[in-house]
Amino acid sequence: MGEGEENVEDKKVMDISLKDLSRILEDFAKARDWEKHHSPRNLLLAMVGEVGELSEIFQWRGEVEKGLPNWEEADKEHLGEELSDVLLYLIRLADICEIDLADAATKKIVKNAIKYPAPIKKLS
Repeated sequence: MGEGEENVEDKKVMDISLKDLSRILEDFAKARDWEKHHSPRNLLLAMVGEVGELSEIFQWRGEVEKGLPNWEEADKEHLGEELSDVLLYLIRLADICEIDLADAATKKIVKNAIKYPAPIKKLS
């Protein structure tokens, strides 16, 4: 690499929007002529398969502590990859179904807050 060039893999993305990920996924699929395969059904089934792979990581571990302090770095990396696969298929599925996932998620949080209100704390 020349001076001033950065390896994209070495640069950690601090904040990226769902819309940014959506555009990246759409460009990725177009470049490979995969759009013909990205029907809602196919994307859902692919995502379910990835959820299965994610489940296998936890299958025989029992309960694990927050932050996964006893896990090897390689296991954490693998977990991150499987979580990413699920997220990316979910974003692509939402796009193909013309659902604004960020808007839908925000509205769902509001609905859940109404359905499950926080208990009122008593003043001492």
